[in-house]
Amino acid sequence: MKKGLLLILPIMIILYGCPFESTVALEQRPVEAVDTSLLGYWYGIVKDGSDFFGIEALDIKKQSDSVYSIIRYGKSVKGDMILPDTAWFTGYTSWIGDQRYMNVEGEVVIVEMKRKSKTPELKKNRIFYIAAINVRNDTIHVKTVTEKFTPSRIGFKKPEELKAAVTDLVGKGMNIYDDLYSLSYRRIKQ
Repeated sequence: MKKGLLLILPIMIILYGCPFESTVALEQRPVEAVDTSLLGYWYGIVKDGSDFFGIEALDIKKQSDSVYSIIRYGKSVKGDMILPDTAWFTGYTSWIGDQRYMNVEGEVVIVEMKRKSKTPELKKNRIFYIAAINVRNDTIHVKTVTEKFTPSRIGFKKPEELKAAVTDLVGKGMNIYDDLYSLSYRRIKQ
């Protein structure tokens, strides 16, 4: 019998909690140049005045002409302890109508214990998280796509399928974003 333990590397987060995970992004590959207005160190703005989960911060840098390097600094809750939580991602932007989205690429590490082996087997799977982003002055608003954004929770095999689903649902005025895991960040000069 296989025993599996799913270890999720701390999520971008831009994206944390229960965001939508996909094996495909909205585009097959980056289609636009890096926007310098997205670069910098961004400090999370707490919505309700509490610091229950800790403050989020993003460090977004240019990795190539069309790809961003994203480091998410945050905290995670493990039982009664609050632990530092840092994650590294890459990302690229794409558009649906007038809305810009960040396709954030991360990894899920699956640890499996085989019945006759004492050595765990590690498997890494590439996954994408999708977030709508808007920049105004020194603030970036990040709205993560929720894991339940499609009623059927289908697995998309092609970027075109995912993009069509997002386009359709947003076009119908449906909220595909998870308000709890959406956050605003203020740019901090380093």
